Amino acid sequence: MELQGRVLSVASECVPLVKTGGLADVAGALPAALAPLGWDMRVLMPAYRSLRPRIADWPEVWREEGLWGGAGIVRQGVVDGVTVLALDAPHLFDREGGPYGGPHGDWWDNPQRFAALSWVAARIAREGLADWKPDVLHAHDWQAGLAPAYLAFGGAGGVGTVITIHNIAFQGWAPSTLLGELRLPRSEFHPGALEYYGGLSMLKAGLVTADRVTTVSPHYAEELMRPEFGMGLQGVIAARAAEGAVSGILNGVDTAVWSPEAGPHPFSARSMKGKAEARAALCDEFGLGVPGPLAILVSRLTDQKGIDILPAAVPEFIAGGGGLLVLGSGDPALEAAMLALVTRFPGRVAVRIGYDEALSRRMFAGGDAVLVPSRFEPCGLTQMYGLRFGTLPVVSAVGGLSDTVIDASPAALAAGVATGVVFHPVDALGLGQALRRLLALHADRAVWTALQKNAMRQPLGWETSAAAYAALYAGLRG
Repeated sequence: MELQGRVLSVASECVPLVKTGGLADVAGALPAALAPLGWDMRVLMPAYRSLRPRIADWPEVWREEGLWGGAGIVRQGVVDGVTVLALDAPHLFDREGGPYGGPHGDWWDNPQRFAALSWVAARIAREGLADWKPDVLHAHDWQAGLAPAYLAFGGAGGVGTVITIHNIAFQGWAPSTLLGELRLPRSEFHPGALEYYGGLSMLKAGLVTADRVTTVSPHYAEELMRPEFGMGLQGVIAARAAEGAVSGILNGVDTAVWSPEAGPHPFSARSMKGKAEARAALCDEFGLGVPGPLAILVSRLTDQKGIDILPAAVPEFIAGGGGLLVLGSGDPALEAAMLALVTRFPGRVAVRIGYDEALSRRMFAGGDAVLVPSRFEPCGLTQMYGLRFGTLPVVSAVGGLSDTVIDASPAALAAGVATGVVFHPVDALGLGQALRRLLALHADRAVWTALQKNAMRQPLGWETSAAAYAALYAGLRG
């Protein structure tokens, strides 16, 4: 494949090295997905404590001595086929805890830590490495938001810039007193640029300076222009959209990893026998006897995910023959509410607090439906896993959930294109009505089988998404 261009992807986490959310999946998957299209992508990320032993022997390819209190060294290596540029700055990233905080909350100097990441990204983009210079810088979320800003204010060097919003709830706020320390020009501290409700938002800085803004689904891009979803940045995004600079590109899933043909009871859209076996094994594992549809929930247990509406919606579903298997952790009150359902409905509800990837795959293989009642969901992967396994998604009509699941309406059923159940608004009544529809669909075996096969035939890999990103990058190259 002829080289089309080079991209520096800047992210705070990347699979398989560090992951707290879907951002890491995107950062890790895109390089391999873009390579067949002629795009050479390298990922710049911090060398957190857990990574330092792994990168110790990687060669140094870049250095800055005075990087917010110490030397910053970029080391280059290859991990699972992805070329990684690890920013080794122990004074900023060698700490006990997660990428963004420790046992007592967020790190106090997160603005400086991720300004350093962005600064290094901008310098590498502008100046290049000894043997490699990007054509495009692709920043992910607020942690990389200052990278397009540094290029815009200090000279882009012919490099196009993109910023992707994975979750607008996290914006990278900092007080205005840090303007100079963050190496930002005071002349740009105004509402049209850096100023954000009297302070700074690292995400806003990227949104107003990047050449293009993307989100992780088309529907989420539209939602972000509304106050109920934009979280204070709706005006900025609407203004960039009016310039034609905003688009939504769905994430994909690793179809090799999330494959119904790879488990202990393999099955496919052509032969579903293994799914029945997987369901029986799952019920045996948790002591469940469910005559109707077995719904699974694999999620953080938070209000954002709509978990609080389940206790009121589930009883009628259980009475109609349904069952529920929950895997997740989060708000202690919601964990307790899920466990209370086990006590109330023994043999029909089971809960595992925590996260277990192997268990989650057994659940997708053996479940009949997967519940995703989120109040907002930029893209969502859970519903895509459900589609892959013929585990029909029951989803709220928000973000990427709307973009990936076709509601089993009379028209969609007649056309033979339905893949799940979509409901709105996100409340107990809405979810309860969706579960009532699920019971009726499951009772008609011909309809249910058709829905499963439709779901499993959906194109969910990274190929479509990679093509959209490649087109975006090519547009920036002119």
